[in-house]
Amino acid sequence: MENAFLPEKAKGRYGGSCFPKDTKALAEIGKAMGANVTLIEQTIQANENQKMKMVEKIKEKMGDLTGKTIGILGLTFKPSTDDMRDASSLVILPELVKRGAKIKAFDPQGEKESRWRLKDIESSLEYCDDEYKAVEACDACVILTEWNQFRSLNLKKIKELMHADYFFDFRNIYERKLVEGLGFVYDCVGR
Repeated sequence: MENAFLPEKAKGRYGGSCFPKDTKALAEIGKAMGANVTLIEQTIQANENQKMKMVEKIKEKMGDLTGKTIGILGLTFKPSTDDMRDASSLVILPELVKRGAKIKAFDPQGEKESRWRLKDIESSLEYCDDEYKAVEACDACVILTEWNQFRSLNLKKIKELMHADYFFDFRNIYERKLVEGLGFVYDCVGR
């Protein structure tokens, strides 16, 4: 049943640093007390599966990722923070690298924390000074965090800078018609 009390933007979302941590703690407490917490455990697993679905969406559209460069916009779990606990980038970036991709990334505040959290893939990860450098000569642009500056990207400039034309808007910032009208191959979440 759809929750009519949630704002449209929040429907179908689960994330941040506290809610996942709290549900995991609740599941552990339930197990320790011998309580049936399968609903909570299934919710936790469904949230983790969503991150892998984003990787599959990219692979499905782009095919073999070997040797392709993907520009990532946003590393933190939400805008206006450097916090990366439970950020989707911690799952998505290593999976893309595992499939042969090179990553260029920009986050207004998350680079410092990202450098130690993603140190295992540092040889395949280049940090950039801004969103336009992050997509330059890339095969795809992927928005993972809805920073305000990503809401007003110069999409024509991005199209000119990119090597190929894949645009993955995993925060549903842009309208499909607008992005496809500029010649991008567009994908998003849930619409």
